[in-house]
Amino acid sequence: MNSYEKQTTADIQKYYGEVLQSNNDLKTSACCSVETMPKYIRDIASQVHPEVTSRFYGCGSPIPTAIEGKAILDLGCGTGRDTFIFAKLVGEEGRVIGVDMTPEQLTVANEHVDYHREQFGYAESNTTFHKGYIEDLRSLYIEDNSIDIVSSNCVLNLSADKRRVFSEIFRVLKPGGELYFSDVFASRRIPEELQNDPVLRGECLGGALYVEDFRRLLADLGCNDHRVVSNARIDINNADIEEKLGDVEFFSTTIRAFKIDVEDRCEDYGQVAWYRGGIAESPQQFVLDDHHVFEKDRPMLVCSNTARMLAQSRFGQFFEIQGDESKHFGLFDCSSPTVTDSEAPSGACC
Repeated sequence: MNSYEKQTTADIQKYYGEVLQSNNDLKTSACCSVETMPKYIRDIASQVHPEVTSRFYGCGSPIPTAIEGKAILDLGCGTGRDTFIFAKLVGEEGRVIGVDMTPEQLTVANEHVDYHREQFGYAESNTTFHKGYIEDLRSLYIEDNSIDIVSSNCVLNLSADKRRVFSEIFRVLKPGGELYFSDVFASRRIPEELQNDPVLRGECLGGALYVEDFRRLLADLGCNDHRVVSNARIDINNADIEEKLGDVEFFSTTIRAFKIDVEDRCEDYGQVAWYRGGIAESPQQFVLDDHHVFEKDRPMLVCSNTARMLAQSRFGQFFEIQGDESKHFGLFDCSSPTVTDSEAPSGACC
């Protein structure tokens, strides 16, 4: 780490290890979830130990479907609220790894591993926690192509080296694996003096990526198409901090991206996709992103990127794809969803 990265890391560790003792100590609403969890996730969350929940600082609900038996990596896991939810959803045959750099947070997480094992009726825990840096997963012996799903909840913005974080994510993901995360994004580039403000950084605002810089970063790493699952404007609810930030607007966004080779534009090959059902959490419809909602057994025209995401990921067993890429019809006619927040981070497609 260079001196800037070391100082930023030290500030974040102090903020989450010493300054914040519970989510009641937050100075803004940025690290508070604005996304409603589905009932099946709320039911599991109700089983999570209250001490774990009280020190939860997420801004979304990055829990994808169809994860039973999968290997999950939760980056910036904190006290482990999402980690333990994953532990229930993957079942005893799955495994969950939580990574965090703050000792005080991990102490709480480790104290409640057996509690959740008993809550979920497991003979052995499927959950492990590691102290380390999300920029350096190799030092934790997380191997190449070993993880099915990488998740994170309002943490990636805290990193001083985001390129390295996302590079590590795509290194450890299996081919066809998925990055599914919630985070804070900014409508414009944040001035350097605000990036270095320890309170703004700790409140998930100072380090928020400008949406176009995020798109460029993923493209540089070979990920040409990410999808927005949900997006909501954040109300800061702190007059002093709002004055500091000026005209910068912030959004809580849940994003998914796959370790699959896709093009940088939506291309039309006349392909059709059917959701055939089978995902327990989504019996009648499957939501890929904020405007790809597949009703069971109803055909939908899709671009080649969408077809690849469905066919080459864990969702392939639940979909039927008609057509190949032998005949090209030009760009796919992607109509954007009706949104009120024009600065939502958009992927390459649809």
